[in-house]
Order: sequence, then structure tokens, then C-alpha cells
Amino acid sequence: MGAGQRSPSRQKSGKVQVLKNGPYLVSGSIPLSEQTIVRDAAGCPFAWQQGKVYPVTEVYSLCRCGRSKTMPFCNGAHVQAGFDGTETSSRNRYMDTVETIEGPAITLTDNRPLCVHAGFCDREGGIWNLTRQSDDPERRRTAIEEAANCPSGRLVVWDKEGRPIEPDFEQSIVLVEEPGEALSGPIWLRGCIPVESADGELYELRNRVTLCRCGRSRNKPFCDGSHKAPQKQG
Repeated sequence: MGAGQRSPSRQKSGKVQVLKNGPYLVSGSIPLSEQTIVRDAAGCPFAWQQGKVYPVTEVYSLCRCGRSKTMPFCNGAHVQAGFDGTETSSRNRYMDTVETIEGPAITLTDNRPLCVHAGFCDREGGIWNLTRQSDDPERRRTAIEEAANCPSGRLVVWDKEGRPIEPDFEQSIVLVEEPGEALSGPIWLRGCIPVESADGELYELRNRVTLCRCGRSRNKPFCDGSHKAPQKQG
């Protein structure tokens, strides 16, 4: 199994299907809610705050183009907008393209293309330095906490036996919100939810991934942080 995967016995039947130039079709009664990034006194993200919880339904469609008037749900706006939802993400597995940082007590793997700029990794000098200084218990604890808060799973901490230290999520979908940003953040899939491409192929099954919901990612269907980039006028 890859980084952050669960054993098949713990996986449920939920699934997200990427529809061609259309929305994400969610099935299997996966809970949907909003969570907001909370910053500390220094302005660094450090925690998540639970927000709105939506009623659980068996099937629902989430907007992928960023133009729906019934957010977060699709209202067909992608058709009128001529949305190009072509999937451009690599089909490489997480461990195929990681940078590895070895520390005295833990190891960090970093897959930069998955970054959504949530910012949890910057606190206390950054997770990379904390990993290198992980012989200190407090620095090790902070590094593990920062990696666990990384919604895309770009960052994974491993113990010295080679086991990933991952949050134990049930299948759920979170709409990431960040005060002060012009656009909301990505769609955060948690708990090994299968993502099926428009061509019917499955992406690597991971404990946490983030899907684009602004329509501007260059790594579709996954978020690449483009929601934070200034949008050109005209």
C-alpha cells in the first residue's frame, strides 16, 4: 500500500467520479462539511475549525468549474461557461516523485506538486527544519502535527520503522475555507475515498487528497493552489 492508505477491511463504499468537463459526482453517503483554517498570533495556520455540516445524502454533485450559483453544489454552470475540465494530473504514485528528508527520529516525504498552500508547514521554523531537529520531542511533535494538518497529503511523516504517521480519518469530504482569501480553498477528501477519472481509471488511493473547486488548477482534478493566484481581468 502507498503512503497513507488503509487496509481494505477499513475502507467504505464511497466514491468520487470526475465527470468530463463537469462536476464531481459523489456517491456512497459521504458526509460533507466546511472547515476553516485557524491562524495563531504570528499569522501561521495551526488548526482547523469545524463549520457548517451538510445533511447526508446518498449522491450529490460538487461544482468543479467555480461558477455555480448554488455552491458547493453543481447547477450546470459549466455547460454555459464552456468549462474545460481536462484532467492533467500525472498518474504517478505518491512515492514515485517525493523528496525525502531524514531526521534523527522521523523521516519526512515531500511531494511538492501536491501543495495547495494551506501553510500549516511554516510554523516554528518549518516542518523541514523540525524534522532535522526531531531528536527534540517537542519539535518532533510539532512536525507530526504539521504534516497531519496538510490537507493534500503532500507532506507525510514516517517513523524509523518506515510506517506513515497519518490521521485516522473516516470517509468524509471537507470544503476548505480560509478567511481573507478571494476564493475558497480546495475540496479535501479524507479516509481513502476512491477518485475515478473521466476515463474510468482510478487515481492512487490515499488517506487525504485535495480536489480543485475553482476550475483554474493546472493539475486537474487535484488542487495546485491556483485559487490563491490573482485572477486576470478582461
